[in-house]
Amino acid sequence: MSVEERKTAPSLAEILELEKQVWTALVEGDASADRALLSADFLGVYPTGFANRDDHVGQFADAPTMSRYELSETKLRVLNADIVLLSYRADYQRPDSDAWEAMLISSLWERRHDVWVNSFSQDTPLEAQ
Repeated sequence: MSVEERKTAPSLAEILELEKQVWTALVEGDASADRALLSADFLGVYPTGFANRDDHVGQFADAPTMSRYELSETKLRVLNADIVLLSYRADYQRPDSDAWEAMLISSLWERRHDVWVNSFSQDTPLEAQ
């Protein structure tokens, strides 16, 4: 009987780097990068309703959806070594807009076949302050 290698949970920095790759895909309009980071069974819960991976990637059909972003107030909750929940504040600008918007986001990241994928995300818009 072989001894299975014990996996360790990722650090906040590791998961935050993956989350930033999603945001960078939004800024660059890189649908293939976005698709690669999301699980096939991805579920997004947004103010506009539910979204699957194709819906999320489909937003790149015309152009990038963000021009700038800043992530702060990051928190990582380790559910087990292969499933973590990242929560944070995102401040961002959309293309052709000088206005900053903000939302609180929770993203569930899962290690599947030794690859980290985002399987769930929920966005909660913050009122302008």
